[in-house]
Amino acid sequence: MASPQDRPARLSVGVVGAGRVGTALGAALARAGHRVVAASAVSGPSRERAAQRLPDAALVTPQEAVAAADLALLTVPDDDLPDLAAGLVATGVDVTGKLVLHASGRHGTAVLAPLTAAGALPLAVHPVMTFTGRADDADRMSGVTFGVTAPEPLRPVAEALVVEMGGEPVWIEEDRRPLYHAALAGGANHLVTLVVEAMDLLRAAGVAEPGRALGPLLGASLDNALRLGMEGLTGPVARGDARTVADHVAELGRVSPESRTAYVALARLTADRALAAGLLRPEDAERLLGVLAD
Repeated sequence: MASPQDRPARLSVGVVGAGRVGTALGAALARAGHRVVAASAVSGPSRERAAQRLPDAALVTPQEAVAAADLALLTVPDDDLPDLAAGLVATGVDVTGKLVLHASGRHGTAVLAPLTAAGALPLAVHPVMTFTGRADDADRMSGVTFGVTAPEPLRPVAEALVVEMGGEPVWIEEDRRPLYHAALAGGANHLVTLVVEAMDLLRAAGVAEPGRALGPLLGASLDNALRLGMEGLTGPVARGDARTVADHVAELGRVSPESRTAYVALARLTADRALAAGLLRPEDAERLLGVLAD
């Protein structure tokens, strides 16, 4: 059986922004048999990471990384992408016929418009995963969803690259990218905040190991939500226990006004969803929403 490197249509890859995501994608593409030939990195940690995880890549300028590549990965922060796309065109680097891929969740391919106008082939390929910068990041892409946006003729190319990296492509229309990314960021980022906040409150209540106390409960709750949706809801809001919720609001107001504000907002949303799902009787929802009114 031929090795990945012996397969046809292998691409030379240049990485512009050798951070956690860029090196993870580069390493995954190298495993698939593509050749990562160049990378640009500014900070010391990024240069060290590129040397360790992309050992065959020459450390060069962004325009040199693009010039050396059939496939250029623009793996810089979301807000830097517009300036990078315009800046590369301004340097005069020839991008005609080159695949130019970014990994931003927020953006589709419109952000690459200057490069597209100059002849590049734009791809937006976003892995739904968090990366730590460790050597096993490429392993974490196995079975992971990738949000893919591209011009229709390039859709098979983008999806094939995702499959080669071990992922599962999901098509996202250009105008749905902000909503797609908001959903992911809201779920993942706010989950961290909620868990850390819950641990802080448990410590204030005298629980010495809050993570140990929360782990089984949160694991079961996440599993219920993913499998059952709102049918997996438990707790005082689902039961319509307005007095209990009122006690929570009062105590949080005493201990942490910021936590109270977040609790009230989420409890209102939970009550609305529980009512719509038929889990909460209208009279119970009315009492709950009265308790949760400012």
